[in-house]
Amino acid sequence: MGGTDVTDGWDWRRGGETPAPARPPGVGAPSVGPPTMPGADHTPLAPPGGGPAPGWQASPGGMASPVGPASPGGMASSWPGPAAGGSNSADASPWWSDALADPWRDPSAPTAVVVPGVVAPGTEPEPVTDPDAPGRPTLRHLLLIPVITALLAGTLGGALGYAFAVRGGAGAAVLGAAPAEVPALAQRKPESLAGVAERVLPSVVTVRVSSLGGTSEGSGFIATADGHVITNDHVVAGGTGKASVVFNDGSTAPATIVGQDAESDIAVIKVSRPGLRPVEFGDSDTLAVGDPVLAIGSPLSLANTVTAGIVSALDRTMQAGEPGGPVRYYAAIQTDAAVNHGNSGGPLVDGAGRVVGVNSTIKSLVTEGQEAGNIGLAFAIPINQAKRVTQDIIGTGKARRTVIGARADGPTGVVGGGLRLAEVEPSGPADGAGLKVGDVILKINGRPMTEPTDLTALVRKYAPGSVVTVEYRRGTTRQNTSVTLAADAK
Repeated sequence: MGGTDVTDGWDWRRGGETPAPARPPGVGAPSVGPPTMPGADHTPLAPPGGGPAPGWQASPGGMASPVGPASPGGMASSWPGPAAGGSNSADASPWWSDALADPWRDPSAPTAVVVPGVVAPGTEPEPVTDPDAPGRPTLRHLLLIPVITALLAGTLGGALGYAFAVRGGAGAAVLGAAPAEVPALAQRKPESLAGVAERVLPSVVTVRVSSLGGTSEGSGFIATADGHVITNDHVVAGGTGKASVVFNDGSTAPATIVGQDAESDIAVIKVSRPGLRPVEFGDSDTLAVGDPVLAIGSPLSLANTVTAGIVSALDRTMQAGEPGGPVRYYAAIQTDAAVNHGNSGGPLVDGAGRVVGVNSTIKSLVTEGQEAGNIGLAFAIPINQAKRVTQDIIGTGKARRTVIGARADGPTGVVGGGLRLAEVEPSGPADGAGLKVGDVILKINGRPMTEPTDLTALVRKYAPGSVVTVEYRRGTTRQNTSVTLAADAK
């Protein structure tokens, strides 16, 4: 009939290789017609002769199919037939599956039916564990995972935080305005106060002098490259001769006292050290009220302290000294720069960094026995006077005093003020200029005289041999004369 020969015992209807049911002896191989469309019944044909062969049951249309154990003819088939109604029972043969209803099946492909074997109870094989399969995590692993995760998260968070902090990450507050050109006052030019302080500080020292009562401490500044240091007489007064200086960099060196002058309050000590840088001296006679100044020293043992102010007055005559001690006279530079104990002997410098005075005295409102402090009134010896005294001390060991050769009693108490001369030394500077006892000194070089201290302090401001103009009154007549000042014979 042109059908496929199935005498090899294999059936292609299940998609695999499954042995066909055994044929009874003497029965020829059934032939199968050509493939039919899905849904067609394609079963083995009946044996020749028209009757059903043993173990085969006729189906509608002359087809034969396997039957159950009790099929007509007394033959038992290999598998049970379909249940009533056309559906298979629980143990129906796999030949009666819906494989023939698969619309996509390949009729020429080999077929097979896999029949699962029946395992008797109690004979199941022992389960085998795959050694390569991932095992169940232990408690150690469960604890290690969150720890590592936390460390990684912390490291990442720290790195991101640092990056945002350094680079100004999104959301970071922006402080200040955009960068602009640095103002001139913030550039610290050499002529600025900061530049002046930087230039002068290496030449300023702290002076320490041993005495029977302990250690006296003040300030000083280097006057010569070979180690002469200027300070106040009251800093070294009462000392045993042993002194030391502390430099700007904190190093120390021993020093010796060269000489001192109590009435001018100037002393000179010397230190042996190479590479010293002396200060630059200015001209105190050219100062004007309002000029900026810096006071540098060691107030209250605070080394390398710089305070700023202005010249608040000039030729402020001072009479200072301790009870029973020498009386000091000088026409001082008054400043409002903060000066305290320990500033004594330190330099007062102008806006160019030149020394114009030696800080010496402060005014205070405290009573005797109390600690005095700055109230905005400090006084410095003019550097022109201090230089002259220093040169005398270095050259001769003592200082000369400038005198006018006359003594005044006190204020006249009359309108116009002035100082009445109580004594005029014969052949002295005043006598040589024609001044007489009873004359009233009104001004010296234009500076009014109101107190006896004024005459002595102002005269000592000038060097011996200087010529000053004296305005005086004799009776009702005002007159002027020139006086050539001289050095004291002592």
